[in-house]
Amino acid sequence: MADDPAAAPAKAPLRRGVAARGSLALRLMLVSAVWSAIALAVAGLVLTELYRTDIVRGFDARLEVYQKTIAGRVAATPAGETPDPGSLGEPRFLLPLTGWYWMIRDAVSGTTVAASRSLYGELLDVPSPPPDGTPTAAFVRGPVDADLRLSVQRVTVGERRYDVVVTGNADEIRTDVAAFGRRVFVTLAVLAAGLLVASVLQVRIGLRPLERMRAALADIRAGRNTRLPSDLPSEIAPLGQELNALIETNVAVVERARGHVGNLAHALKTPLSVMLNEARAEDGPLAGKVVEQVQLMRAQVDRHLDRARVAAERRVVGAAADLGRSLEGLANVLRRAHADRAVDIVVTAPPALRARIERRDLEDVVGNLMDNACKYGRGRVRVAARGETDALAARPMVTVTVEDDGPGVPETRYAEVLGRGRRLDETVPGSGLGLAIADEIVEAYGGTMMLGRSELGGLAVAVRLPQS
Repeated sequence: MADDPAAAPAKAPLRRGVAARGSLALRLMLVSAVWSAIALAVAGLVLTELYRTDIVRGFDARLEVYQKTIAGRVAATPAGETPDPGSLGEPRFLLPLTGWYWMIRDAVSGTTVAASRSLYGELLDVPSPPPDGTPTAAFVRGPVDADLRLSVQRVTVGERRYDVVVTGNADEIRTDVAAFGRRVFVTLAVLAAGLLVASVLQVRIGLRPLERMRAALADIRAGRNTRLPSDLPSEIAPLGQELNALIETNVAVVERARGHVGNLAHALKTPLSVMLNEARAEDGPLAGKVVEQVQLMRAQVDRHLDRARVAAERRVVGAAADLGRSLEGLANVLRRAHADRAVDIVVTAPPALRARIERRDLEDVVGNLMDNACKYGRGRVRVAARGETDALAARPMVTVTVEDDGPGVPETRYAEVLGRGRRLDETVPGSGLGLAIADEIVEAYGGTMMLGRSELGGLAVAVRLPQS
């Protein structure tokens, strides 16, 4: 069909935007990823804090060992003499301002009795310890604004009372904790990556039965199967059973409708045929009028029975027609039917392209269009089928376009041609299905029919149907 703007469709298809649909798999993976990230972050903080607490406890135990050693030296020093614990086996007590200090203070006067060389003349601001001799630990600021870990204990030697103070450089604690935190971060990052991969695999494997069900439903819709498989997981097996029951009920309803349509056709056509035969056996204007009206009644009965049949068949799950096979079959039939005119019919259709329509209905619609093109054209007919994906459509569609090189139809008559109860040409014999009937069949399957100007010079009719 030509892209001429003047060739606007007589009936525009009803379109609706496809709402954005969230992915269930993505939701599950996001929830798992967010929860894993929060859990691992909390675990990392807790582990780091536990390690820090353990490091500080070990550091305090080390300071207390120095503290007890100093207390022993104080107790062994005669009264009146200055105790000198020395380096205590730690060279940093001898180096200036290393953060490793010891100090002995008179608990009564508050004067410093002795101090390590590392203090280099500086003094420490030390809180008073409990009088019961319990060691007290705290973080304090030392000389040159260094952070220190301090342990102070009151020691009683006879009538003398001393506060024994030992400090260590707190940077060692921070450095050790920071190194552990980095190792924990790397370890948890690797664990998070593994959990993410495991989550993706879990979601994909867990949702695979739903994908299998979707594929099974697609097979049913395409006519390759009639039921969902019975070996579904227990969580979705009830859903599969309900869908199978729905399909069976649908088929039963359609079969009953077909039976009613057949019974009605038999019940109406037989009396009409009797009336027509009796009227034809008589002469006179009344008999002629009866014949005329009975023929009109038969045409109306056929029309409405066809509409009822189509309405029933379109509800059959799995209705699908192979476009290439049907179009080639119609072209062969019409070439023989119009052999005297040597009509050139060219069919173009991709292989395996299928439409969501009963094969008989597709051949009725397209056969009527192709027959009209052969009768009203000058000898050239082009039939093309193509699949298309419209972002505004709810599902993929197929379009079958029939073009001829005849005189065409004026654009002002497009709506009239597709109007209900109207035929393109009542005087030309045909299949009995006018364009209005064909349009009703297409509409019953959720499709549209559009008229336009053909590139060959005549009429172009485009039939748009859901793709199977």
